[in-house]
Amino acid sequence: MGKYNYNPFSTEADKFICHEEIEETINFALNARSNYTLMSAIMRRASAGKGLSHRNAAALLMCDIPEINEKIYRLAKRIKLDYYGNRIVLFAPLYLSNYCVNGCVYCPYHVKNKHISRKKMTQDEIRQEVIALQDMGHKRLALELGEDPINNPIEYVLESIRTIYGIKHKNGSIRRVNVNIAATTVDNYRRLHEAGIGTYILFQETYNRERYEKLHPSGPKHDYAWHTEAMDRAMSGGIDDVGIGALFGLSTYLYEFIGLLMHAEHLEAVFGVGPHTISVPRLRPADDIQTTDFQDCISDDIFAKIVACLRIAVPYTGMIVSTRESPQTREKVLELGVSQISGGSKTSVGGYHNLGGEEDNSAQFEIADNRSLDEVVCWLLDKGYIPSFCTACYRAGRTGDKFMELCKDKQIHNFCHPNALITLEEYLQDYASEQTLTVGRQLIDSEIRSLNPKIRKRLVKYLAEIRSGKGRDFRF
Repeated sequence: MGKYNYNPFSTEADKFICHEEIEETINFALNARSNYTLMSAIMRRASAGKGLSHRNAAALLMCDIPEINEKIYRLAKRIKLDYYGNRIVLFAPLYLSNYCVNGCVYCPYHVKNKHISRKKMTQDEIRQEVIALQDMGHKRLALELGEDPINNPIEYVLESIRTIYGIKHKNGSIRRVNVNIAATTVDNYRRLHEAGIGTYILFQETYNRERYEKLHPSGPKHDYAWHTEAMDRAMSGGIDDVGIGALFGLSTYLYEFIGLLMHAEHLEAVFGVGPHTISVPRLRPADDIQTTDFQDCISDDIFAKIVACLRIAVPYTGMIVSTRESPQTREKVLELGVSQISGGSKTSVGGYHNLGGEEDNSAQFEIADNRSLDEVVCWLLDKGYIPSFCTACYRAGRTGDKFMELCKDKQIHNFCHPNALITLEEYLQDYASEQTLTVGRQLIDSEIRSLNPKIRKRLVKYLAEIRSGKGRDFRF
């Protein structure tokens, strides 16, 4: 290192995501892949559960020694349990508008696509969508919009957030809105923070600048530096929980893996706190988009190893897998590191309340897991996971460095575990099918016994009040 301009403390995209450093790391990883002594040394360092540098993590990803690979998967499972236990947070995406001025060649929202249905929900339509989501049992949403300063200005986003937070329907309410919108200004990020958003999410798509510029030939998103430096502006605007991600299939997976970790290292270096979440979406077919047009799509086995190595490299960071992935793939990666999944998702504008009608073609991509939220919840319960709808940390101010400090010290269990059980009980009481209710109550009764007496006593009181209808939204 040091022979070029790589600098994780810099706020310039080409210095903290340095192409030459990535190329050198790729060479290191490829040369190390069969070196048993080196891989064993890296695994000893990794076993402390404190994370790995992008170079050492890349070496593990490329390792071709069966014995070491078995250890990688075992360690990933252990670290997942150490930091996140058996909890899986659930959320749903909410697409407000698919108007977009960008020319992204992998996304059907691109400006040249003239046959996709272009839609933008009114505030009344948003209310219908949110009530439909509340009636499913969702408490946490991720807002999705195309980039269009005329149709989707920041004022529209802010108004929509106010609308969503203001909707109370039966026992339902959306307690946290995360936002996935295009890179914007520090002032706009400050306005989003003041509106009470949870996490600001923005996928890099690809960290390879040359590839990025080819895939984004027109529109504001063509500016690689503006897009890559967005998280710095977001955190400067007061948003202390940010979520990064790469769209695997756009460039070589090793390049993207290294770029993700360098981005995480940069945020840690500059702001003292890494990303709150890392997403690992894979390219999916969509209207006028075929995955066969891209040569870098990855297999299920490589995808699973990426998840495992990310979990080892950044043990404190939440990991998200959406309904882009099949139930079988999601089951495999849950134990390797994933801590958040979407459920019952629709990727079309107005899809939950069917505002687009039966022939709607406004979806961003095809869904591979079409199960209802209740089916997903029941599946998680059957697998021994606690489906969690918790948003307590956001509302209690346990965000940014406060959350990371608790997470790195493995103290977050004292809050997240009982809070997950509380929100699961709310779901069971208000929305669950009979089968899910039965399995869920059995799991809660089992999990209660593992808590310390003080927490258990307070939790039992909260659960009784929820079951009797006397209260909701308790939290530790």
